[in-house]
Amino acid sequence: MADEPLVDWEWVFEHLDDLWAATYQHLQLTIIAVLVGLVISAVVSLLIYRDRRFYGPLVGVAGFLYTIPSLALFALLVPITGLSILTAEIALVSYTLLILIRNIMAGLDGVPREMREAADGMGYTTWQRLARIEFPLALPVIVAGLRIATVTIIGLVTVAGLIGQGGLGALMIRGFSRNFPTQIYLGAFLTVVLALLADAALLLLQRALTPWNRSGAR
Repeated sequence: MADEPLVDWEWVFEHLDDLWAATYQHLQLTIIAVLVGLVISAVVSLLIYRDRRFYGPLVGVAGFLYTIPSLALFALLVPITGLSILTAEIALVSYTLLILIRNIMAGLDGVPREMREAADGMGYTTWQRLARIEFPLALPVIVAGLRIATVTIIGLVTVAGLIGQGGLGALMIRGFSRNFPTQIYLGAFLTVVLALLADAALLLLQRALTPWNRSGAR
């Protein structure tokens, strides 16, 4: 056993289709969770923008969901929604909310007051000012939150493998059950690569959407 390689490359080349399928499923679960989380967070943030009294209660709920351990949350959901993609997505979406709501609000709050006053002086309504002035200026902070949420979810999707919906997580679990290190290391490696590529893609998106702020994008 000590002379066996950590990665069985023959197995890898024979199972490239399976590896691609697991990676694609992992990416699919991530994209759905982040997009749904972004929509919910945007609606919540608009509600807070309209009335600041909602900030404490709504962020408190998002914070409570964020503190629930992923395994515990899956255990709570399985009796209700079963071993399904819905269970995985409900859990994954819940972990995006605190990050995205806070970053959306931080971005909006970071808009200089003189910019708001200038927009008001030009006769913009509250929502016109939000759409034309505040939201574009808040984009760097919002996309930064989106990057954090995406990388976080890519890592958490591996846990969804425990309910049979985990993409690369399921690959690693099969490796553990078979005592086959190749599947474990490949699952972990591809998860890291996926996170790095997603973060880089969102950084490029941030720079494309905010050309005036490229020097500050990291």
